[in-house]
Amino acid sequence: MKNISISEIFWIFSFIFFITSLGIVFMWAPTDVNLGVSQKIFYLHLPTAILGMISIVIVAFLSILYLLNSENNKWDDLAYSFAEVGMIFLTIALISGSLWSKPAWGVWWTWEPKLTLTLALWFVYVAYLMMRSYMSDLRNEAKFGAIVALIGSIDAPLIYYATELWRSAHPGAVVGPNAEPGALDERMFLALILSFIAFSFMFIFFVSNRYFLRKTETRMNMMVRKLN
Repeated sequence: MKNISISEIFWIFSFIFFITSLGIVFMWAPTDVNLGVSQKIFYLHLPTAILGMISIVIVAFLSILYLLNSENNKWDDLAYSFAEVGMIFLTIALISGSLWSKPAWGVWWTWEPKLTLTLALWFVYVAYLMMRSYMSDLRNEAKFGAIVALIGSIDAPLIYYATELWRSAHPGAVVGPNAEPGALDERMFLALILSFIAFSFMFIFFVSNRYFLRKTETRMNMMVRKLN
């Protein structure tokens, strides 16, 4: 009998929570009175946005660990893997946010603070990955990548507090330390938690698989450099 890997376990749990959360979102959680069924995008938009923001903070932390111990490529490979997956999740958050803003605000995009800061974070991810792709020296790659990731890690909390710091059309926080009590219906909150757990398992699954590939890429690059 084939042994199940840890990443496959995460995928299985992700699938189970996705099926459960979909049932709760569409069959049990109430539909918003004003937005109607378009509000259901919320259960895709918020988890992917949170994971996209958390990921850049993790990238910055792992990059610093690598700079402190550059002999161990594990931290840098992990940072790169989190950056790639984090960018994908943030891209989903931006697209789903645009789909949601059309029925809510009547426009696909508006340059309000939270959206602008989120787009800036997306460009931070792009800058990080492009820099890592075009630089040939691994040490310099990691060093400049860490600087870019640190800028992104500063942007992440600004995104969360944007509605408090500036006048914003975006709704205020419904989860986290800045959320008001009762900001979200209890059934909506449960559906959101299950969706977040499902996306978190999927996120870890993608990161673990990308990390395995990244380790192989790093070993291959080091072998090529030694041959040259």
